Amino acid sequence: MGLVKQKHFYNRMRKKITAGNWKMNLSYSEATNLVKELAQVKQEDNEEIIVFAPSIYLKTLIDQYGKTCTIGAQNGHQEDSGAFTGEVSMFQLKEIGVTRVLIGHSERRAIFKESNDLLKKKVTKALELGLTVFFCCGEQLEQRESNNHFDAVAQQLEESLFHIDATRMSQVVIAYEPVWAIGTGKTASAQQAEEMHHYIREQLTRQYSNEVAQNVPLLYGGSCNPTNAPELFAQPNIDGGLIGGASLSSIDFIAISEAQKIS
Repeated sequence: MGLVKQKHFYNRMRKKITAGNWKMNLSYSEATNLVKELAQVKQEDNEEIIVFAPSIYLKTLIDQYGKTCTIGAQNGHQEDSGAFTGEVSMFQLKEIGVTRVLIGHSERRAIFKESNDLLKKKVTKALELGLTVFFCCGEQLEQRESNNHFDAVAQQLEESLFHIDATRMSQVVIAYEPVWAIGTGKTASAQQAEEMHHYIREQLTRQYSNEVAQNVPLLYGGSCNPTNAPELFAQPNIDGGLIGGASLSSIDFIAISEAQKIS
């Protein structure tokens, strides 16, 4: 199989994913109304719309809309149970029907001081329970400006994700989020985003194989909106987006998901 044909083959195999991270936003009624609207969106076989909702809403949203819209958790504790006041374990998430979990979001790293070693434990636990991991990685502004952005991302992958075997990688989606572009209104150019996504796929090839690398969906997360989504999603190594602010509006979020269809 030639290189060009091989690339197109793997692009067809990888799902196109539009994932919304609500963070600590939306009232209960706003959350249910938003998912109700998203649940009406027709999805193709190779598409998936996911909402990472606050933990207090997960059970209700899964019970009411889980058959038509995938509901994921924004975080999970690596221990099954214990004296960890305020935490929710991966085990508890699975018990209520959660199948997707975010791990390593830049806000968890920066605000809650989650280290690469802790994230490694979370990845391990989530995969052991059969959850699909959406692993976030990305560089700070100073790392980008000092041209250390590739090394920063490689270190995050090496220390928190690459301990798993090739089989487990089939349960992983990687979201690249340039930290300097999250909630700032700044967006990495399509060229910058594609450059890093291509680099991440190269690291997967180096660690595992070309086959594994070509089958892992890579998402862009960093002020993605209806205006820039078509250009971002047109890049060969970008398989969708991890959407922050724009996921709080059904109109914007649906428009972003529609951009997948034309990419």
